[in-house]
Amino acid sequence: MSQLKQISHNDNSAPSTPGKFKMEKSPYFNRTRWHYSLAKLTLWSFAFLVVILIFFLRSPTSSVPIDPSRRSLRTYNWGGSAWEKRVRSSARVRSRNGMTVLVTGAAGFVGTHVSSALKRRGDGVLGVDNFNDYYEISLKRARQALLERTGVYIVEGDINDEALLRKLFEVVPFTHVMHLAAQAGVRYAMQNPGSYVHSNIAGFVNLLEVCKSVNPQPAIVWASSSSVYGLNTKVPFSERDRTDQPASLYAATKKAGEEIAHTYNHIYGLSLTGLRFFTVYGPWGRPDMAYFFFTKDILKGKPIPVFEAANHGTVARDFTYIDDIVRGCLGALDTAEKSTGSGGKKKGPAQLRVFNLGNTSPVPVTELVSILERLLKVKAKRNIMKLPRNGDVQFTHANISYAKRELGYKPTTDLQTGLKKFVRWYLNYYSGGKKAVE
Repeated sequence: MSQLKQISHNDNSAPSTPGKFKMEKSPYFNRTRWHYSLAKLTLWSFAFLVVILIFFLRSPTSSVPIDPSRRSLRTYNWGGSAWEKRVRSSARVRSRNGMTVLVTGAAGFVGTHVSSALKRRGDGVLGVDNFNDYYEISLKRARQALLERTGVYIVEGDINDEALLRKLFEVVPFTHVMHLAAQAGVRYAMQNPGSYVHSNIAGFVNLLEVCKSVNPQPAIVWASSSSVYGLNTKVPFSERDRTDQPASLYAATKKAGEEIAHTYNHIYGLSLTGLRFFTVYGPWGRPDMAYFFFTKDILKGKPIPVFEAANHGTVARDFTYIDDIVRGCLGALDTAEKSTGSGGKKKGPAQLRVFNLGNTSPVPVTELVSILERLLKVKAKRNIMKLPRNGDVQFTHANISYAKRELGYKPTTDLQTGLKKFVRWYLNYYSGGKKAVE
């Protein structure tokens, strides 16, 4: 043992490997290497944290494709005393016997007009909208600004967000819900079918789940569609006609909504009124609608697709002006009976209705184009095409006798008058009013 100690402490000992010199490691050398390793570890840790931070900061706008059916489920900022105060203020009733209405899809075309009309007559109104990018968000933001000037606050959120909906009912005991939020459009369903199931079915069920459990339960008026009549050939379309032949996924989701409404009415006592809208048009409309993009393309000198049915058959629509639709919506809200459930349990039979809201005067699409030509003072470049097999139907025609009897619904605006108002708005909004309207 002593011999080993002697050898280990001998400064003149030979190297362990012949031909190589091995330096003895001093305490100073060890400390230097330790500090170097620590610095290197710290540097790499810092670099790793920077990478993680950059990833999270960039993730909302990442170029990685996102399932478009989930695009509306973003993280929204809501809650807090200031937010609740704003919600209550918007929903405050300012007329005797007024109602408090939650309007979903409030930044949409119909939602904006209905919210404004309710507010003008003194009802309490609160909007909800997810501001998705199905069409230009700037138009939705402009509608939002318009409503804010009238005192209507739109909560930015998704109807699939159960926590948000429950919070809204906790803050405000809504007497009515005007459910207009939906994925619209017939042709877009061929590109993004998931968005229709997500919004029109899952979103509707989520809303009904919340409404069934709150106390008191609200009465619900919601937007169905004339598209549920599908391939029916009997005209005009009546609420008593069959609706089991949808021609598009959009139509199928709206039909599914009507069956879902029946279920929640039957089991939970929710008061539900469905409104089958027929081709709504007017100021602040949807850019994906024919009258809207026809106007845009005619002014730009671009050709517009004018469809015709087989054997040169006429394609016609029951165009319904927005003001007439709004009156129908308010009539449905005013005549809606109270829900009969409490705490998710039905106490008695509840009201269940479906109404057509149309104009009863179908107009050929070719005539629509002719009216726009006269109003815009520009000749359209018509590209005559066969009606594609994408869910579009040849004609729509509403029988509105039921709505007239029960809601006092009576449309008063013909297509010529309605388009004149739309074109005036369009030119003011997009062109600064530079073009005149006859």
